[in-house]
Amino acid sequence: METRPLGRTGLAVTPIGLGLAALGRPAYIDLGRQDDLGEVRSVEVMRARCHDVLDAAWQAGIRYVDAARSYGRAEGFLADWLEAHPSAGEELTIGSKWGYTYVADWRADADVHEVKDHSLGALRRQAGESLGLLGERLAVYQIHSATLDSGVLEDHAVHRELARLRDEHDLAIGLSVSGPGQAASIMRALDVEVEGMPLFTCVQATWNPLEPSAGVALGRARDAERGVIVKEALANGRLAGREPGRVRDVLDACAARLGVPIDHIALAAALAQPWADVVLSGAVTSEQVRSNVAAAATQLDDATIHELGRLAEEPEMYWSHRSALAWS
Repeated sequence: METRPLGRTGLAVTPIGLGLAALGRPAYIDLGRQDDLGEVRSVEVMRARCHDVLDAAWQAGIRYVDAARSYGRAEGFLADWLEAHPSAGEELTIGSKWGYTYVADWRADADVHEVKDHSLGALRRQAGESLGLLGERLAVYQIHSATLDSGVLEDHAVHRELARLRDEHDLAIGLSVSGPGQAASIMRALDVEVEGMPLFTCVQATWNPLEPSAGVALGRARDAERGVIVKEALANGRLAGREPGRVRDVLDACAARLGVPIDHIALAAALAQPWADVVLSGAVTSEQVRSNVAAAATQLDDATIHELGRLAEEPEMYWSHRSALAWS
């Protein structure tokens, strides 16, 4: 894959990146996880799996990797892989996020897996942890799931600290957004400045055929030269053919008509958005990585675009469905 600019950050990314949310901890909210991972999910087993997937991603041409403090041991697994592949660190663009703390203690059956904290203290603690593991290889640092009601987009102390981290560690500062208010959070973030300079130079948002509501705001961000990263293009497995019903039926019909695997459909739809710089794969197997990367060559026909457009849900419905998914 050829690289492209991530907005005006000065960084290069590939159209498809790899997200480590499902690889750094034993439980996540992806449908079909049991079939993918089986029962044995010790730290050693998940580290080896993460490294296998990173190997496959690198070989397939992926040059953007996304992590977070709340992704269990994802940053540590990535750091170990980079130690074994020193030349890769020169070509990869690596992003991470602060704002959630992983609290499940490697228990798949934990009642609570992560806790949100957008305070200045959490930023300082987690930035130190991320930089301690990834060092100068960390290039993009984002607020994790910034929302209007969390107050983080109005917290001037946090903004000043992010600006300091930007200047001292040569980081592109961004934010990820979640929930039915994604678009409003993006628009507010575009106006945040520190000493007359825009703070956020990239944004990461959920966009897929079931939840396209952030599209207009992402277009505005791209017009303002912000980098745009798309997460959850497969809707936690719902658009990978793992949820029976109408959505699966539409995807099956589209995939059969185009002669491609089912995961290509939603990924190709995200890649086709003119504002998308990089679309994240949430693969947990090498085979999934290779299939996801191949989606970059899939061209959707008018019939498929029409059918996917009819799948859109009301944002409140989509996010309520997502919040009800079980950690497994």
